[in-house]
Amino acid sequence: MTFFFEVLIAGLLSGMLYALVALGFVLIFKASGVFNFAQGAMVYFAALTFVGVGEKLLLWFGWAPGSFASFLGSLLVTLAAMVVLAILIERFMLRGLVNQPLITLFMATIGLTFFIDGLAQLIWGSNVRGLDIGITDEPVMWLLDSANMLVSKFDLTAAAIAAILVAVLTVFFQYTKTGRALRAVADDHQAALSIGVPLERIWVIVWVAAGVVALVAGLIWGARNGVQYALSFTALKALPVLILGGFTSIPGAIVGGLIIGASEKLAEVYLGPYVGGGIDSWFPYIMALAFLLIRPEGLFGEKHIDRV
Repeated sequence: MTFFFEVLIAGLLSGMLYALVALGFVLIFKASGVFNFAQGAMVYFAALTFVGVGEKLLLWFGWAPGSFASFLGSLLVTLAAMVVLAILIERFMLRGLVNQPLITLFMATIGLTFFIDGLAQLIWGSNVRGLDIGITDEPVMWLLDSANMLVSKFDLTAAAIAAILVAVLTVFFQYTKTGRALRAVADDHQAALSIGVPLERIWVIVWVAAGVVALVAGLIWGARNGVQYALSFTALKALPVLILGGFTSIPGAIVGGLIIGASEKLAEVYLGPYVGGGIDSWFPYIMALAFLLIRPEGLFGEKHIDRV
């Protein structure tokens, strides 16, 4: 039983990281009604920029590797870069696509994916880099019913960071004037403009928020797996989470992430020996496919009724 809880808790903690990736997609979808295929590229861009800026700061100022000054400087510069990126995306891509079909916006984000990936590698190179955010990946011992249970310290800290960020964004978008304006924009661009909602400003705010989420996700996933091009494909990990939780719900991203994380780990341990290795790479998608047949809009998604 202790081993079962170890696996379950590890899965739930991983699920919070999946939810963090999915959160960036939810924010963009709520504002534009389109799946932002470029979110994974933004994660890669943020992580690579953080590492690249850190290398430059160490060279220019002679700071010690892993020092707080180096970390803070890299974080602030990368955050500024994500804000600038959001402003440029709104100015040169989104502004010309107001009231265009959703498929047009989706195709634009696919093109944006390749542009951001290429830009990041053009500036910082494509070599795989390590990333140290000061969190050691060592087991922490818990006492459960007089039995010792081991949990990853890195996963605990990363899950706590993800939970705090999700809570802050939930409050901001649910209980502020900007959040209400965001929902109006998502329903109808033209109607929102007609009642005075500043569409350009709302899109910038949302893309900046998605950039901040990408930065946090990039730091955590980069510290775990290394900063490499594969980070761009974190989008694929978010798909089952979004299908289960709903594309428009921030709480849904959390619940969906927890379900996917826990089921993935349990399936890997208890079903993996019977079906062969690598079950964790496809089991979440089988779950999502089955869930689509039962509730296509997700657990917290909004039902759409079309009048004909």
